[in-house]
Amino acid sequence: MNHVTILAADGTTVGNPIANIAIFGLFVVVTLFIVIRASKKNATAAEFFTAGRSFTGPQNGIAISGDYLSAASFLGIAGAIAVYGYDGFLYSIGFLVAWLVALLLVAELLRNAGKFTMADVLSFRLKQRPVRLAAATTTLAVCLFYLLAQMAGAGGLVALLLNITSDIGQALVIAVVGLLMIAYVLIGGMKGTTWVQIIKAVLLIGGAAMMTVWVLAKFGLNFSEILGAAQTAVSESTSEAVAGRDVLAPGAQYGASLTSQINFISLALALVLGTAGLPHVLMRFYTVPTAKEARRSVVWAIVLIGAFYLFTLALGYGAAALVGPDAILAAPGGQNAAAPMLAFQLGGVVLLGIISAVAFATILAVVAGLTITAATSFAHDIYASVLKSHQVSESEQVRVSRITVVVLGILSIGLGILAAEQNIAFLVALAFAVAAAANLPTIIYSLYWPRFNTRGALWSMYGGLISTIVLIIFSPAVSGAKTAMLPSVDFAWFPLANPGIVSIPLAFILGIVGTLTSPDRGDPEINAEFEVRCLTGVGAEKAVNH
Repeated sequence: MNHVTILAADGTTVGNPIANIAIFGLFVVVTLFIVIRASKKNATAAEFFTAGRSFTGPQNGIAISGDYLSAASFLGIAGAIAVYGYDGFLYSIGFLVAWLVALLLVAELLRNAGKFTMADVLSFRLKQRPVRLAAATTTLAVCLFYLLAQMAGAGGLVALLLNITSDIGQALVIAVVGLLMIAYVLIGGMKGTTWVQIIKAVLLIGGAAMMTVWVLAKFGLNFSEILGAAQTAVSESTSEAVAGRDVLAPGAQYGASLTSQINFISLALALVLGTAGLPHVLMRFYTVPTAKEARRSVVWAIVLIGAFYLFTLALGYGAAALVGPDAILAAPGGQNAAAPMLAFQLGGVVLLGIISAVAFATILAVVAGLTITAATSFAHDIYASVLKSHQVSESEQVRVSRITVVVLGILSIGLGILAAEQNIAFLVALAFAVAAAANLPTIIYSLYWPRFNTRGALWSMYGGLISTIVLIIFSPAVSGAKTAMLPSVDFAWFPLANPGIVSIPLAFILGIVGTLTSPDRGDPEINAEFEVRCLTGVGAEKAVNH
């Protein structure tokens, strides 16, 4: 048992709380200063929602990686690899491969055809009011699920650093993170949020690279040595839940039964198809001036995200080898504590403080991006388009968006407190399942199927959203298991923790059935104009009032 193991087991603080708080405070002060500087031009809707399309491709690519590499990537995946090995790394593979779907099928066409939100694209050749309402509803649902994961990560991280073991203490931590996030978005809008994401991406990828090199150096730059040490640490575990696992082979988490194998396929579907339906990632393509810059954004994002996910392999197995799965599971935050504990083992209090501040920055940046996306969708799609029929000033849209930010922040604090002990990567996978079922089929059909109509869109979006949420509520993720959100009750009748294998095909089928059973064939002229707009971007700045 090494030093960090004893610290965690004794329940004493990992690192120095004063140093941890000082580094956190420094990051918050610096980023708030940048956000305030960036917020001086935020009067118009275009400036508040899409930063006036003022970012270059490389800047936006770094910001996209900052938006995408959430607490799930840094804390959740490292923890899953440390405890489950190979099966934990499947999250990294799924999250990375998902970018190919977004790049090849969706990103550029969406950027060309829209102005602020996904609903701008969907409503162009469909009936505007019902489609905008449905798109805004699914956007808010995806953002809330994602926010839930990030807030849970914040609670676990700061609880570890300050040795807060009480539920009330963790709840207070989550509340503070929520309030900070509200401040970032209210002050900075999309421009301020983007700069926070750029800073956070540089810190996160740089920090992960430094830790990876450090771990490799500990084992003579021999990755096989790390794998061997990790397997030895798991074999020597005193925990019944961990002992005897082969963390170098598939099956530690998903191979024990037919149900767990189906659950893995379901998870893979959700991860690979979910990215192309994530509204906060898709919205980033509206912050660049041209389609060429949008393509450059994606190239930069894929390179940075791919490099980071390679680092998670060394971080996860390194944590298993140097910290040990027992110590990780015993720490506040459980699996999510693996990366901070590894940092403490490698570089003591200073590295722990830096890496934890990076993780904290990760959470703040992602929740800020999610919140502004959800608030934009509500203000632009529901308030301005559905309730006010476009008879609304830009300043009023921005004001409604700011009010929505506050409401969403409070709601996400409450949900984050409920989910405080869950693995963050697992929670984010649920958000991906909602995005893949509720958004992706309608996006694909709208872009590529001229016959697609309003009924097909509504059946697909609402059917995908409702089926996913109902199956999640009645799954082992919510009740009936030790790791569930509500472990003391059992109303789980759906056996899979991730519903993607059922809800995603169902949403695609509903889109086809709804379209073919409706006599609506659309307007050929509008369909032709939409095709030109998707391929060239001509006219995307105009108000979408069809």
